[in-house]
Amino acid sequence: MTASPSVRLAQGLALAIPALLLGGAYISQYVFGLYPCEMCWWQRWPHFAAVGLALLSFPLRPTKLFVALAAGGILTSGLIGGFHAGVEYDWWEGVTSCAATAKLAPGQNALDAIMNAPVVRCDEAPWTLFGISLAGFNFLISSVGALAIFWLLAKEPRNP
Repeated sequence: MTASPSVRLAQGLALAIPALLLGGAYISQYVFGLYPCEMCWWQRWPHFAAVGLALLSFPLRPTKLFVALAAGGILTSGLIGGFHAGVEYDWWEGVTSCAATAKLAPGQNALDAIMNAPVVRCDEAPWTLFGISLAGFNFLISSVGALAIFWLLAKEPRNP
């Protein structure tokens, strides 16, 4: 049995949204030097799960279940992003300390690498566009995307 067009669209969105957001996160990290804080990592984990679940929806049945679980992961990441954005905008306090990323160069002492690692604060947005931080964009894109996936799945009639 083939999936309906709305389920196929939901399936594509469930794969594309987290994959593109993770791709953007890694480009911002490795190309532009915007290292993730701890809460940034919290946002990535549900996207990793969503990509895996979306991929499983292609060969396994019931397709809608895996797509819905992927949408739940996307929504979870978006909600974490909303919380993180609130911390960045000083709307509330975060629940974590700042994070540091140590890179060990060949021949470098591990202690020197740790001591010279950049401190990445969770309560400061390293980049914004129109006043919206990366966490804020994750909130907007993930939340709207997940709701669209749920809507596409809900409009699909149930099998008799």
